[in-house]
Amino acid sequence: MMINTMIAVKNDPNPPPVGGVLWSLAGDIRMLLTLPAALAMQVAHPAVGAGVDDHSVFRTDPWGRGERSLTSLQLWVYGGEEAAAEGRRLRALHKTIQGTDAHGRAYHALTPAYYSWVHATGYPVFRHAQQYLGRPFTEAQERALYAEWLQVGRILGIHDRDMPQTIEEFWPYYQKVLDNELEETAVVKELLATDPQLPVPDRGPRWLRLLLRLTWPWLCPRFARTRRFLTVGLMPPEARQAIGLEWTDAQERTLRRLGRVVRAVVPVLPERLRFMPIARRARQAARR
Repeated sequence: MMINTMIAVKNDPNPPPVGGVLWSLAGDIRMLLTLPAALAMQVAHPAVGAGVDDHSVFRTDPWGRGERSLTSLQLWVYGGEEAAAEGRRLRALHKTIQGTDAHGRAYHALTPAYYSWVHATGYPVFRHAQQYLGRPFTEAQERALYAEWLQVGRILGIHDRDMPQTIEEFWPYYQKVLDNELEETAVVKELLATDPQLPVPDRGPRWLRLLLRLTWPWLCPRFARTRRFLTVGLMPPEARQAIGLEWTDAQERTLRRLGRVVRAVVPVLPERLRFMPIARRARQAARR
């Protein structure tokens, strides 16, 4: 067993480079605003949506699931030697996730086409959201981001043959999935509902949990409307169209105003407020 572990570590793919595009992007608090859009695109694939519907605890423990997913994502980029171990853990977790989707088709979470799609959604969402939340990427930065995202895919155990290896190859693949696979699944509708039955958040300091418990009946529907707005708005337009989600000119103007505020405020925040804990510790260690 020890020999096998040593071989695995020796052959582990490295995380994206320190100082790369993902190094600044993935740990920034603005990342939190983009995650719902990527998740909605993932579960708009019937096989992925069925897997989440059948096996996820997103209804009973949404806050815990969100925290675990965010921690996992941070480890892929900032985890060093822990990155590949986290990738192996995720693959082991998904080995038993299988069933039948809403169209009566069998699915398995580790089917390359499905597992790769879940990963692929990150790139177009990052690229689209950056136009609102940060400074739009240059062509060189877009290419670097895609190369780094491919490296994250290798950490997750995705073979190069299962993901387009260049941007030029990515966009036809992406459009093909949008045209032939995506739909407004039951899980998409649930994630975008403005009257969800969300449990009171159970994370954070005691005073905050108490405050949320007292105000949640008032706060929950407002949180749900904001979540829907950000999910649809930060989703690339072609994905919105494929899923059948409406987005108005008035909503676009509101999102652009919000983006201007975010771009003005977040970059001047101190590092302890701007970056999430795992990213912040990794950045401090890199400087040392």
